[in-house]
Amino acid sequence: MQRIGFPFGLVAMAFALLVLAGCSNQARRPGKLRVVVTYSVLGDLVKNVAADCAEIVVLVGPDGDAHTFEPTPKDGIGLADADLVFENGIGFEPWLDKLHAASNSKARRVVVTQGLEILEGECNHNDKVGEKHEHEDDPHVWHEVENSIHMVGIIRDKLAEVDPVNSEKYKTNSTKYLKRLEALDLWVLAQVEILPKDRRKLVTSHDTFGYFANRYGFQVLGTLLSSFSTEASDPSPVTFAKLVDSIKAAKVPAIFAENTQNPKVMERLAREAGVKLAPPLFTDALGKPGTPGDTYENMIRSNVTTIVDALKQ
Repeated sequence: MQRIGFPFGLVAMAFALLVLAGCSNQARRPGKLRVVVTYSVLGDLVKNVAADCAEIVVLVGPDGDAHTFEPTPKDGIGLADADLVFENGIGFEPWLDKLHAASNSKARRVVVTQGLEILEGECNHNDKVGEKHEHEDDPHVWHEVENSIHMVGIIRDKLAEVDPVNSEKYKTNSTKYLKRLEALDLWVLAQVEILPKDRRKLVTSHDTFGYFANRYGFQVLGTLLSSFSTEASDPSPVTFAKLVDSIKAAKVPAIFAENTQNPKVMERLAREAGVKLAPPLFTDALGKPGTPGDTYENMIRSNVTTIVDALKQ
């Protein structure tokens, strides 16, 4: 798939933002910190720290795919009016730089993954001497709960720095939330122990569970899209056949679709491999309100329960 671009040129978008920005400022509640968050998983982390001390706008909402998100002028207006922008920053939001520039935003951009050890994919290059080697970095850090604990610390510190009046509230909120996340990480470790080690093999729509696998002792056996991004093209017949063979050889009982992706190709993969297609995992986005993955904690619990139940058969 090709990356989805802006619906119109940057000049036209910037003009629209300038015309509409005044209306946006008038609607803003005085005294409230204005925060924009790029995607729903990160948005939930920010909401648990900021609570009612900030107005929070999430650009890519539940079940939305940040890889292929198409911003609108309204999104740019939100950025123009923001004090802070929290982002993943590992190539997860390829549209953000252009949107930020078009909005003429003065908001501070905060990369919440700063300081984390980032996983790299395979090196894409040929063997020519002097050829530049490029690695694809894995942005899906939140599937390892310890990484989210790290991100909450960055969120807390930046909110307290920009809004010192409410700094104690941010610290109190984050302390309570961090305790829950620490307990969540221990819960995941305990649930995984239910599975024999030779059953801990994952096949998913795209390469999103590297951090999860490293932390909790899984092997990513294969992915339908051989990329950290959902923008990758569908697999060739040869690649598809090889993945079918790998699933059969490993005797994997189930494979996993994702809430942000159409499951049709995964359904065909499951049929040809003779395995079950488990309920979708919540990967790059939370689920809609009322679904099992509507918060970060619920997302992790739902994913782990689904994985363990499907693989222990």
